[in-house]
Amino acid sequence: METYQLRNEAETISFGERIGAFLKPNDVIILDGDLGAGKTTLTKGIAKSLGIQRYVKSPTYTIVHEYRDGRIPLFHIDAYRLEEGGADDIGFDEYFDGNGVMVVEWPQYIEEYLPEEYLKIALDLNSDNTQRFLTVEPNGARYEKIEQAIEDEVNGR
Repeated sequence: METYQLRNEAETISFGERIGAFLKPNDVIILDGDLGAGKTTLTKGIAKSLGIQRYVKSPTYTIVHEYRDGRIPLFHIDAYRLEEGGADDIGFDEYFDGNGVMVVEWPQYIEEYLPEEYLKIALDLNSDNTQRFLTVEPNGARYEKIEQAIEDEVNGR
């Protein structure tokens, strides 16, 4: 588990691009953090790395945004509105088996739909909101390799 310090939106997007470079179909990224921590900003970088040209925005009200114009489809889920239930109506199984990359915000509200293996990224802001800390936590052998590849690239190895 590694933690990275980022100073601004551009660095957050760039870090997302690093992550996206290592992703393959059916990979799952779990984003954990408070409102405004940078989850959607990080997703913009992942999308950019996947070759997605469309503007990426939070799917808070629609729950899922699908981006199919890149080298791999991206399914961006914001489960915040599912705190009270309703996840059964979304069809998450189709997304998790949809040969795309899944990025899930607020995963605690759909835990029963999540696969056993994924890459978790926790985002935290410092007290004056000037710096962001990302902690990368792999869950499974594939994601351990991704974490190591990201660490190697960040450290210039």
